[in-house]
Amino acid sequence: MRYFTAGESHGPRLTAIIEGVPAGLPLLAEDINVELKRRQGGYGRGGRMKIESDQVEITSGVRHGKTIGSPITLSVINRDFKNWQQIMAAEEVDEKVKKQRRLTKPRPGHADLVGGMKYDFDDLRNVLERSSARETTMRVAVGAVAKKLLHELGIEIANHVVNFGGFDLSSALTEPMSVDQIKETAGQNDLSVVDLAKADEIRTYIDDIKKAGDTIGGIVEVRVENVPAGLGSYVQFDRKLDGKIAATVVSINAFKGVEFGLGFEAGKLKGSQVMDEIVWSETDGYSRKSDRLGGFEGGMTNGQQIIVRGVMKPIPTLYKPLMSVDTQTHEPYKASVERSDPTALPAAGVVMENVVATVLAQEICEKFPSDNFAELLSALTSYQKRLEEY
Repeated sequence: MRYFTAGESHGPRLTAIIEGVPAGLPLLAEDINVELKRRQGGYGRGGRMKIESDQVEITSGVRHGKTIGSPITLSVINRDFKNWQQIMAAEEVDEKVKKQRRLTKPRPGHADLVGGMKYDFDDLRNVLERSSARETTMRVAVGAVAKKLLHELGIEIANHVVNFGGFDLSSALTEPMSVDQIKETAGQNDLSVVDLAKADEIRTYIDDIKKAGDTIGGIVEVRVENVPAGLGSYVQFDRKLDGKIAATVVSINAFKGVEFGLGFEAGKLKGSQVMDEIVWSETDGYSRKSDRLGGFEGGMTNGQQIIVRGVMKPIPTLYKPLMSVDTQTHEPYKASVERSDPTALPAAGVVMENVVATVLAQEICEKFPSDNFAELLSALTSYQKRLEEY
């Protein structure tokens, strides 16, 4: 299973093509729209979320509510494109139009300057339009398809914010918490937090940050349940599944770090305080007394709950802009201001949840190659039975 995304932030539409989804998987546009709506929610989001109201159109690969094995094409219209038609036109335009909304003042923390240098652009909008977090719309759309596949296999996933701009919201890094518990709490509030006692304090903090023209980041945690042991492999470095997940998480806009289980805290502890002791019973087979390693050993899932966290830096676009340099004149200047939010952590959690789901779905399809979903389910069930007998 592989995919590609295409489209610019202010272009006519965003597109994704997914190849390798087995035929016979139940899939409707609504399955995807639910995730797109979640991405646009969360406290601190700005006016563009009201403009977009993203809705997906499935133009290939699905017929009568089920996948048919051919490439799935997903499309999301940018409703704001009517205001950008000339500026973002594919056809040639005159110099007067080209100068409209031209960007020559790169914003610190963005791809603007390095992208312009790399591709030799005199208008940094060419960089901004693709490097924008708007691209994550299609990462979420693809993830929604992956989540549907995982759900049909009995695998569930959820996210919540565990650190909100300095507010620590988790009492223990690997505290037992089911995916259902996360959905029932974090999934029902606009901050995506489990610790509701601090919700009002966090909202006030976000409001103050916005008034100051600044932004905040934080840490998002994703948990996955019912994942079979043995996904990934130790035999080559690039087949380690936690490595694949880590690479995907830090590919999300503004994400700068990733950890599993105890994560970086493990470096401060003794081995006896980190390793998960192995136990066995007639009813459950092999399991662990704890989940400090976040569900991975040797690059493979070990059957425990997957616990992975991503660190998001503050959004680099500031309404109180930092100093930069004009690429045309080389004169110092306050950086350009595009639309921005004081934080996008709740939405970033949705993105992270969906990209993790995508990697897991890809790994399952690779381990159990199947032409149709019933075949995939049968192969997974047979594998799980073999594990139970080990």
